[in-house]
Amino acid sequence: MSPAAILALASAVILGWVWVRNQPPAQRKAALIKILLFTAAAGLVFLAATGRLHVVGALLALTLPFLRRLWPLFIGLFLRHRAGRTRSSTSTPGGRSRVATAIIDMTLEHESGVMYGTILAGPLQGKELADLSDEEFIELLQYCRQQDTDSARLLETYLDKRFGDKWRADDPGTTQQGSQEQTQDNSSGPMTRAEALEILGLTADANRDDIIQAHRRLMQKMHPDRGGSAYLAARINAARTLLLD
Repeated sequence: MSPAAILALASAVILGWVWVRNQPPAQRKAALIKILLFTAAAGLVFLAATGRLHVVGALLALTLPFLRRLWPLFIGLFLRHRAGRTRSSTSTPGGRSRVATAIIDMTLEHESGVMYGTILAGPLQGKELADLSDEEFIELLQYCRQQDTDSARLLETYLDKRFGDKWRADDPGTTQQGSQEQTQDNSSGPMTRAEALEILGLTADANRDDIIQAHRRLMQKMHPDRGGSAYLAARINAARTLLLD
């Protein structure tokens, strides 16, 4: 690269940095993204004009195997970051619902629809769901199916929301003790009043109108006909019934 090209590149970097710094704080992130996209586009045009575009293809071919391995990690970090931001920005008692089973403690943010959870028992105890690999998800699902029906259904709900139907291609199916043939004795047990309040995102002093309104809001998002979860919808209905009885 010639000295003139190096000088031009350095000048462009400095001007771009000054422009980003002069933006309002709330707009700096968007401005930086614009700069990066423009730089990437300019780089591709330069490579195409100089006949070096094949270099990009070669680099992509070399890095693709590593990206496939790192992709679950990136997704996990993104979900944890998004969940953390949602946790900090949600201050109202009705902002989230919590469903805890024998194996999984799950939280659903009402506004964003983000789900995040912690493993309470089993070989993966203490891990966050956002940090698990594909193989660990299947391992956890099989463990839940053997130990606790409610935990298996809750995990399936999480997987459906996060991956759609794609994860089912890797699902070996239920074992002989799987969730389809388990009895009620292998569930997490009857719901308590405290659990019902957490599911609806209510506090202990909630009145009848609060319960009805919370149930209605959640069902508008979680009803299976609206793309929600049949399991969570059933838990929401059970919570309403218990609190109103």
